[in-house]
Amino acid sequence: QLQASGGGLVQAGGSLRLSCAASARAFRTYTMGWFRQSPGKEREFVATIRGNSGHTYYADSVKGRFTISRDNAENTVDLQMNSLKPEDTAVYYCAAAYGVILSQIRIVQQYDHWGQGTQVTVSS
Repeated sequence: QLQASGGGLVQAGGSLRLSCAASARAFRTYTMGWFRQSPGKEREFVATIRGNSGHTYYADSVKGRFTISRDNAENTVDLQMNSLKPEDTAVYYCAAAYGVILSQIRIVQQYDHWGQGTQVTVSS
């Protein structure tokens, strides 16, 4: 079970930090990702972080502005979002994947477990 929090309304150029708490056992074995979905659009990959290695991967649209991190002792994964833009407005979802290979790490369907989503709105 995944519980996301931290969304809200922010002006362009501002920052928000999203957090996702997981109740899964062996949390460190899961790849944890953040995805987002805007009205009328498909859910898209934002960032992901491997379990044991901590390697991170980002969508080009957020690279350099967003940072994903995890705390395996606390079973949490965070997304620090800086320099936010109006086009970042979306519902953000955290997700967990087990055994996903690197070439498919950005694919929505590879993630087995999803949180409820948290709204992020960036005003211009």
